[in-house]
Amino acid sequence: MKSINPYNQEVVFEHKEFTVKQVEEAIDKSQNAFTEWRKTSFEERAKLFLALADVLEKNKAKYAEVMTLEIGKPISQGIAEIEKCAWVCRYYAENAEKQLSANKVSTDAQESYVRYDPLGVLLAVMPWNFPFWQVFRFAVPSLSAGNTGLLKHASNVMESAKMIEQSFIEAGFPKNVFQSLIIKSDKVEKIIRNPIVKAVSLTGSNAAGAAVAKVASEEIKPSLLELGGNNALVVFEDCDLEATLNTCVHARFQNTGQSCISGKRLFVHKNIADEFTEKITQKIVALKSGDPLDEETYIGTMVSKEAAETLNEQLQDAIEKGAEVVIGGNYNQAYFEPTLVKNVTPDMKIYKEETFGPLLACSTFENEDEVLEMVNSSDYGLGVSLFTTNKKRVENLIPLFEDGAVFVNDLVKSDPRLPFGGTKISGYGRELSEEGIKAFVNKKTVYIKGL
Repeated sequence: MKSINPYNQEVVFEHKEFTVKQVEEAIDKSQNAFTEWRKTSFEERAKLFLALADVLEKNKAKYAEVMTLEIGKPISQGIAEIEKCAWVCRYYAENAEKQLSANKVSTDAQESYVRYDPLGVLLAVMPWNFPFWQVFRFAVPSLSAGNTGLLKHASNVMESAKMIEQSFIEAGFPKNVFQSLIIKSDKVEKIIRNPIVKAVSLTGSNAAGAAVAKVASEEIKPSLLELGGNNALVVFEDCDLEATLNTCVHARFQNTGQSCISGKRLFVHKNIADEFTEKITQKIVALKSGDPLDEETYIGTMVSKEAAETLNEQLQDAIEKGAEVVIGGNYNQAYFEPTLVKNVTPDMKIYKEETFGPLLACSTFENEDEVLEMVNSSDYGLGVSLFTTNKKRVENLIPLFEDGAVFVNDLVKSDPRLPFGGTKISGYGRELSEEGIKAFVNKKTVYIKGL
C-alpha cells in the first residue's frame, strides 16, 4: 500500500497490508481492551485525553508534514488541523462526564432513569481529506463513552493512520483501546460482520456509505454516515460585502477545495452580482499556489491526477452548456487552478454534483423564494451559509432549509460544541457535542421498585 506525494508524484510511504489473521487478532485485542476500558472512570479518561491533546500539539509539525506529503495539504492548514484535534480532546475531557450522566425520569417506580453505557468495539472507515480531524472527530467521543476503536483509514494516508495510533500510545492510553488497521476496502465487510464489532461510522463517498450501511443493516448494527455535500453560499444584497467575500473564498478554497462542507454553489443576488463577481475574482487571484510544504502556500495540489481530471470533466460539461470561466480552469497533473465559473444553471454537473476541488460555481437569484428552492433542490443536505444583515430574513429562512446546518455570515464548519451531520444523501446521524458522544451508546432504561 503506497502513499504518493501528489506534488511531485514520488512514493513517500509504503505499508504492508494486514493479513486476515492480523485483522482478526486486532478485533480480539480490541474486545479484550474494551472489557477493562469500560470500567475506567471519567476522571481517568479525561486525564488521558488531556495528555493526548498535549501529544498532538507537541508533534503538530511532524504530523502536518506527513499529511502534506500524503495528500498535498498546505502545511499551515495541516498544523491548524492538528490543533483542532487537540481542541476536541480537551472538549470531551471537560464535558464527557456531564454529557453521559444518568437522566432521571419521574415515574411510578421508586427510581427510574436512563443511563448511557458503551456498546463495545466500533469500526471507523475514514477518508483522506482531513486525515487526522475526521478520525479524532469519531474517536474522542466514542472512546470517552467507554468504547474501543478500530480504524480503517483511506489507503493513501496509512502513515497518518499509524501516527494517530502512535499518538494514543504516547499519551498513555491502555494498549489496543485504539488501533489502526492497515487494510484495503475489501476487508471492511468481514469486519462489520464480525459479531465482536458492534457498530460502524463512515465518513466518505456516497457509494462507500451505501455499501457500509447495507452490510450494517443486514447485521442489525448501528451505523453513522457523513457523506458528500454540495453546500450553498447565499449572498443577499444587504450583506457586509468585504467580510462576505473573504468568508466565501475561505469556504470554497481551504484544503484546496477538498471538503464535504466547502461552499460549492455560490448564489448571489442579481443586484450585486457584477460587483461581487469582480471583487471575488481579485481575491481568488491573490491566493498563493505552490509547494504545500511552504508555509505561505494556500492552494496546494489535489489529492491525485485522477481527482483533477474528474474536476475538469465536470468543468467542461458546464462550459459546453453555456457557463463562463471567469478565472482559472486549467490543471496540470494534480494541480488545479483556483477557478470561478459564472452563469451556472441546474442542468450542469457543477451545480448538481459535488465538486471536490478548487472550483466555485456561481448563479444569481432575484428573491428569497427563488434561492430557497435553488438551495433545497440539491440531493445533498449538509449545510448552507447565508450572508445578510436582515435578522427577520434569517429567522424566516432558517426553518425552511433542509440541510443539517445553517450558518449565518460564516462558513459551515465542524465545532466540538455543536452536532455535525447532514440530511438526504449527505448521510445520517450526528457527530460531536452531546449528540456525538451518544451516537454509539446503549441508552439503557432503568426502573427500580421494592428496594
